[in-house]
Amino acid sequence: MFVGTESKPYAVKPIASILIEALGMRKQSFAVDMEFACKAGSDAIVNATGLVKSGLVKYGLAVGVDHSHGEPGDHLDYTVSGGAAAYIIGSDGVAAEIEHIYAYNSDTPDFWRRDGIPYAVHGESFTGEPAYFRHIVNAAKALMEATGLRPSDFDYAVFHQPNARFPVRVAQMLGIPLEKVKLGIVVDRIGNTYNGAVLIGLANILENAKSGSRILMVSFGSGAGSNAFSLITTDLLPEKVGRAKTVSYYLENKTYIDYALYLRFRNLIKVIQ
Repeated sequence: MFVGTESKPYAVKPIASILIEALGMRKQSFAVDMEFACKAGSDAIVNATGLVKSGLVKYGLAVGVDHSHGEPGDHLDYTVSGGAAAYIIGSDGVAAEIEHIYAYNSDTPDFWRRDGIPYAVHGESFTGEPAYFRHIVNAAKALMEATGLRPSDFDYAVFHQPNARFPVRVAQMLGIPLEKVKLGIVVDRIGNTYNGAVLIGLANILENAKSGSRILMVSFGSGAGSNAFSLITTDLLPEKVGRAKTVSYYLENKTYIDYALYLRFRNLIKVIQ
């Protein structure tokens, strides 16, 4: 059990152990929380994949989850959200096979929160070019160079989505047509779920893709780094879809609340005595 998040409910206590307990997985189970801004969920997939391939574990559960928030009035306050996605990693009954993984990281201070500070600080001009775009583009290009693949070889692509503009622009920079990325963009309907964002987008693609589809997924985490994945769906994909409620179901069945109730749910209304 690897859980990628940057919004744990406890300063000192893992989420992974809570999920282990809830799922009845106490015996012989690793339980690890991971943190690297919004890419820790994809790091969870990398770690689980490594353990499965090594034979040390039979299955891994990789989770990307966050309950993000921005300072009231800040432009982040208009896009933050909460959500999660989980993937079972194994070597049998595979719905999508991970062909290749490439990681690209650097020390780029685009987004951070010091201990004791209630809201994260964003580096404004650092957020786009030197952070998000540089890391995603370089990770994707390096993966394609390592595998000999071209943008035209991918049927779908999904990128980390802090907003709806960035993944569209990065697709243009990589020469990937808009129709290949539209299905993976969900931020315009549910907001930025941080570690859940790219994994929820991937789930929406998998629930609509055909067998034999090749998918490019590139995560991004501030600080900064990206993981690029090449995946191919198998003949087992159709039978896996529909066993539970789909991303489309959740996107179509929403209940809207006003901003005051949102602040209450997030415990952002403080009583001063």
